[in-house]
Amino acid sequence: MGRANRTRRGSRTPRAARLGPRDVLHVGSAGLRSRPVRVVLSALGIAIGIATMIAVVGISASSQAQLLRQLDALGTNMLVAKPGEGMFSGEKVRLPKDAVGMVGRIAGVEDVGATGDLPHSARRSQKIPEDETGGIAVKAATEGMLDVLRGATATGTWLNAANGRYPSVVLGHVTAARLGITGAGQQVWIDNRYFTVVGILGPLPLAPEIERAALVGWEAAQQLLGFDGHPTAVYERSTDASVASVQKLLAPTIDPRSPHNVAVGDPSSALRAKAATEGAFSSLLLGLGAIALLVGGVGVANTMIISVLERRHEIGLRRSLGATRGQIRIQFVTESLMLSGLGGLAGVALGAAATAAYAYVAALPWVVPSWAVGGGFGATLVIGTVAGLYPAVRASRLSPTLALQA
Repeated sequence: MGRANRTRRGSRTPRAARLGPRDVLHVGSAGLRSRPVRVVLSALGIAIGIATMIAVVGISASSQAQLLRQLDALGTNMLVAKPGEGMFSGEKVRLPKDAVGMVGRIAGVEDVGATGDLPHSARRSQKIPEDETGGIAVKAATEGMLDVLRGATATGTWLNAANGRYPSVVLGHVTAARLGITGAGQQVWIDNRYFTVVGILGPLPLAPEIERAALVGWEAAQQLLGFDGHPTAVYERSTDASVASVQKLLAPTIDPRSPHNVAVGDPSSALRAKAATEGAFSSLLLGLGAIALLVGGVGVANTMIISVLERRHEIGLRRSLGATRGQIRIQFVTESLMLSGLGGLAGVALGAAATAAYAYVAALPWVVPSWAVGGGFGATLVIGTVAGLYPAVRASRLSPTLALQA
């Protein structure tokens, strides 16, 4: 009797063996290895959603990086002063003739240049009617304009003390393309005479009005085109530390009596605003990517439910051999996570590749933010967990006896 009691007291209920990480990965990947075609099709929806999101964010970041690179190269220390609005309606405001010299004496100013609008248009030849010029404006320009703009000539040379006194012209690259001018030495028709093209400018992102104009020397404009010498725009480049102070002094210096007659602008603000708002229109594409990701998650859940129905014998056998409900749940949640993770990895690779292709074609720096990669892949894991919960719970509730009999 005592021996029987000791035997009963010493007996213990058998416990299910614990699954280590390696065991979990093995049983979780069993369903994926047995149905590769279904795995690929199920992961495709996840991959498309993540690829769309990564590509949208990457292309937007690459465009923004290009704009910031341009700002670094062009600088944000250029200001432009133009005639403002007079106190009285219809009053014509003009900048003084010596505005360039006055601005050059402001502390911190490094380079100064000016342009003056002329009531003429540039044409390819005298045979083209004046009303078919395409709106190509003619401007007088000082010698220092190119230094202020930090520009360069794509071909030929800039206006200088020698050619600026004669009928010579420098074309913005947009103007040259419109007129069909390909190099120096050709001629354009301005105010009943031909002007020889001495240079064509390269792109000037901070001065699009110069890109679309024909520029003649300051002295030639006065002698040949009736220019009165009053600039219509004064460009200055100052040190980075003195931009704010120069901006305050620019209008009072040009017109001490009526500083309100001078409007001061910052051309780089347009590029900064564009860089800041880059990607604002990508919200729609991000939404489409999120929808594709959600559809992919539904596909994963559907695949897992079908997998549970098809593998009831396997589930019943494992339960009969001692697997607990928790282990069954872990198995199917792991399988769902692995399925979503494969789609996420493929989506990240496809999105990065699409961004790289776009950046190469558009000559942009390739930028894929790490937060986009991490966030996108993390979203796939969350979706995989949610998509696998219901099938996992359903599998764990199957009766071993009924599963083996089915």
